This record gives sequence, structure tokens and C-alpha cells, in this order.
Amino acid sequence: MIKTQPHIINAQGRSLGRLASQVAQLLRGKQSPNFLPYKESGEVVIVENVAQMVLTGKKESQKEYFSHSGYPRGERHIPVKKILKTRPEEVLRRAVLGMLPHNKLSQKIIRNLKFKKQQNG
Repeated sequence: MIKTQPHIINAQGRSLGRLASQVAQLLRGKQSPNFLPYKESGEVVIVENVAQMVLTGKKESQKEYFSHSGYPRGERHIPVKKILKTRPEEVLRRAVLGMLPHNKLSQKIIRNLKFKKQQNG
């Protein structure tokens, strides 16, 4: 595996879906001439200003994330607006994870997604 420079992406003012698809392609290494679909590329993507990305349409008020504990009535519906306030990185991470292949490799690939901390000042 060849070590490459990390890709740094500024999320300020960018749409969530378009940003996530770009990040997913970079993480998989599809731009590399020696791309293999069954191997991890080793590409690292650093995203900065995640809190300033944009959700288009009515997604901010209508979109919800669903989880279930496995117990009866264990459903949880968490609105995206609430997650965006506390952990905006999680919204982007979930969007990218949904665009990666749904197998064991996706968990290895998603580890190469990093977020730059906001500096106040």
C-alpha cells in the first residue's frame, strides 16, 4: 500500500449528499489507477468546517435517524436537527457509510475519515 497525502475537504456551504459522495469515492480510492474493489486503498480524508454544511429542502426539519434496541417498543427516532447541533460529524459519517459497500470492508474504510476540530477565535 502506497502512502499518499491526506485529502483535505472544506465542508462550508456544501450540500450533505454531494459532499458525502465525494468523500466516499476518495475513501474507496476509485481515483487511483491501482484500485481494487476488495482491498482498502489507505486513502485518508480530513473534513473541516463540518458544522457549516447545508441540508437542502426540508431535510433539516423532516429527516430522522431510526434505531431499535431489540426490545419491544425499543424504537428511537432522532431528528437530524438535534444531531446537527451536538455532533455534525455523525451526520456526515452516516451518509458516507451508506454510500460505501455494505460489507466488512466498509468498517475498515470508514476509519480513514477524520474530522478537523473547529477552533474558536
